[in-house]
Amino acid sequence: MSPTDEASGQAMLTEYPFVLPRGYVDPQGRVHREGLMRLATARDEIAPQVDPKVQRNGAYLTVILLSRTVTRLGDVSDVTTDVIENLFASDLAFLQDLYRRINQEGRTEAEVSCPSCERRFLVDVAGEAPGES
Repeated sequence: MSPTDEASGQAMLTEYPFVLPRGYVDPQGRVHREGLMRLATARDEIAPQVDPKVQRNGAYLTVILLSRTVTRLGDVSDVTTDVIENLFASDLAFLQDLYRRINQEGRTEAEVSCPSCERRFLVDVAGEAPGES
């Protein structure tokens, strides 16, 4: 059951589907691209601060935050720090951007412009990969 916003009476979106640009390759060689990321809680942001890996290397905070908030990646339902560590750099960057968008901006759209006509429009960056329906 989704939480409901009292003011609008509409369900509050707490999980966001996404499609990775490249995909996570599991130990069996299977590629997992579709996933779900949930909104972060205060605990998600605070708890990793005391992790020794974060204290030694602040960049590791991203790995822990994503492992806590990515709830599914293809057939992988237990997204651990090991899974996040083994993502391609482009997929890690994609998830970092998605995390920022849904937790700080409250949306997944980005404004882009057509390279031919320069018309500006919104694209849902968490949406389906090109050529998929």
